[in-house]
Amino acid sequence: MKIGVIGLGNMAKAMIGGMLQEGVVEREDVVGSAKTEATLERIEEEFHIATFKDNRQVAEAADVIVLAVKPVFLQEVIGEIRDEVTEDKLVISIAAGKSIEWLEGEFGKRIKLIRCMPNTPALVGAGCTAVCRNALAGEEEEKLCLELMESFGKAMVIPERLMDAAGAVGGSSPAFVFLFIEAMADGAVKAGMPRKQAYEFAASAVLGSAKMVLETGMHPGELKDMVCSPGGTTIEGVAVLEEKGVRAAVIEAVSACVEKSKRL
Repeated sequence: MKIGVIGLGNMAKAMIGGMLQEGVVEREDVVGSAKTEATLERIEEEFHIATFKDNRQVAEAADVIVLAVKPVFLQEVIGEIRDEVTEDKLVISIAAGKSIEWLEGEFGKRIKLIRCMPNTPALVGAGCTAVCRNALAGEEEEKLCLELMESFGKAMVIPERLMDAAGAVGGSSPAFVFLFIEAMADGAVKAGMPRKQAYEFAASAVLGSAKMVLETGMHPGELKDMVCSPGGTTIEGVAVLEEKGVRAAVIEAVSACVEKSKRL
C-alpha cells in the first residue's frame, strides 16, 4: 500500500512522522508533493521519502491520497489530479469546511472518500482527529484511515453534521489554550516568577488537567470542585473568571469558528 500526501506543510509532516514512527508504513511506501523545491528538499532530508513537484505523479502512484492543502487551493489541486483518481483509490481530505458533497462534486465521479479534521498537537503525537466517510468508502477503508490517524494521536468517527463543531473544539481550540497558557504565565510573571518558569508551570498544569479529564472520566465541573476548597484561593480566582465572562467568551469563540467553517 502506497500513501501519497499532496501538500507538505506542518500537518502533513505530523502525519508522515507519526505513520513512520509507529511503523504503519515504510518510507518507501510514502510519496509527497509540494509547490517549492525548498519544501521538497526539506521533507526528503527529514523523512527520506520520494517527493515530486507534480501532484499528478503522487496521485497516480498512491493507493491512498491525502489532500493536505489549504481549502483555498483544494479546487485547483483536485482539478489537477482528477483523472488519476480511480475507483480503487482512497482519497482522504483534511481541508476544513469542505464537505463530502463538495468534494464529490469537484471530482465529478464515484470515489472512495474520507473527510478528516486533525489538529496541530499531532505535531507532538497528541492529535485528535475527527473522521467521517462517504457511501463508497466501507468499513475496511474507515479502519485503515483510523489506523493512519491514530499513529499521531486519537481518532474518532463522527457524523459529518458534527464536523464543523469538531473542527472548532478540536482544530481551532489549541489556539485558545495557548492564549490561556500565555495569560496564566503573565499572571505568574506579575507575581515575580521568571517567564520561562511561568510557562512551564502553566503548560504543565494544563497538560495534567487535560489528562485528568481523559483518564478519570470525571466531569470537568466535578474536577474543578475538587480544587476549590471552601474559602480558599482557587475559588477566588474562579469567581473572577466567572465575573469576567470567560465561560461565555469561550462558548462564543467556538461558535464563531463553527460559523466560519460553514462559510469556507
